[in-house]
Amino acid sequence: MRLGADSRTLTGMSEMSENPAAALPAEIVWNESMLAYNFGPQHPMSPIRLELTARLAAEFDILERRNVTVVRPEVATDAQLETVHEPEYVRAVRKVSANPDEPDEDRGLGTEDDPVFAGMHEASARLAGGTLHLAESLLDGRAVRGVNFGGGMHHAARSKASGFCIYNDCAVGIQRLLDGGVQRVLYVDVDAHHGDGTQNIFWNDPRVMTISLHETGRTLFPGTGFSNEVGGPDALGSAVNVALPPRTEDAAWMRAFHAVVPQLAKAFQPEVIVSQHGCDGHAQDLLSSLRLSVDAQRQMMLDVAELADQVSGGRWIATGGGGYNIFDVVPRAWTHLLAIVSGHPVPLQAEVPRPWRAYVHERYGQSAPLVMNDDARLWWRSWEVGYDPNDAVDRTVMATRKEIFPLHGLDPWFD
Repeated sequence: MRLGADSRTLTGMSEMSENPAAALPAEIVWNESMLAYNFGPQHPMSPIRLELTARLAAEFDILERRNVTVVRPEVATDAQLETVHEPEYVRAVRKVSANPDEPDEDRGLGTEDDPVFAGMHEASARLAGGTLHLAESLLDGRAVRGVNFGGGMHHAARSKASGFCIYNDCAVGIQRLLDGGVQRVLYVDVDAHHGDGTQNIFWNDPRVMTISLHETGRTLFPGTGFSNEVGGPDALGSAVNVALPPRTEDAAWMRAFHAVVPQLAKAFQPEVIVSQHGCDGHAQDLLSSLRLSVDAQRQMMLDVAELADQVSGGRWIATGGGGYNIFDVVPRAWTHLLAIVSGHPVPLQAEVPRPWRAYVHERYGQSAPLVMNDDARLWWRSWEVGYDPNDAVDRTVMATRKEIFPLHGLDPWFD
């Protein structure tokens, strides 16, 4: 196996190098054909969010950077999808795709969350094909990093659609890495919703650690992702869940992230990190009760990039995911993601380019943000300063650490 031809680390991790020649080779999955993943005009997962992200990224010249290759995704084959999905399920998706008037609600196809549309199979398999391509690029050394902001379909299960997700591209990409000889993959999911599909597909596989930070399932779909979900009998400690209370804000979320993710990443020592960056935890997103800012979401992207440099030779595949404030939040958050994956972050206080704002107003009649941040105060109390049993977030974090850390030789109180 040849994995990652260039494993150089970056300097100045918190903001990374501004020298294009120093950036790692990166691929960005994008083509307008991805807009075919479209559940209809009344559905919250609008393809407009992808179009506006690509247009905003283009305004910052991210797609033209010397180290960046833009990849048109191919439709994943049935055999590729069946590495993580049951063949009967793939056949069912094909059937409803060709006959939208005949839903299959037993498999989640034709529900309110996942309404059937003509061409559903091809549109869904194309998103999966994008993340699959990134995995293959890491395996053969064409790229060290990649991002499929149209991916992140983390709710799709082996044999059922769920939560706006038909095929689980994250799982397809991870399985390709494993089949290519990678021994350890770390999956980090910071969507507001629990990454249940990806967790369950690799539930009993010790080669994959899934870490999900999300709003607690007591108040939010899919109702799972609690600290005692720790993996199957052959993979105890491979599933990690931090179920945060509703209305969690930046400081508490970042405290939880830094109290769990870096420690386990260093203990697990993955060869590749795959991350899901759903931005529906934003305070302006109506599909969760979290209170995050674009500033905090961007910081988590930087933190995952730093972890990749520290533990996996820079090898990192990032995806999108949830995100339903399609004008104010998603394009800004994922443009930051594209820039960070390419090695050159957009400055936090950069102005949103005037031509993009004009386009949003003229095309959609919406006012666009003026700057690329929310002017949030990004400060959080590190775990090392102490545990507060009266704090709901601290109790959540401690519950996860008590369940998981001893399984990796870590002390839940001090590491």
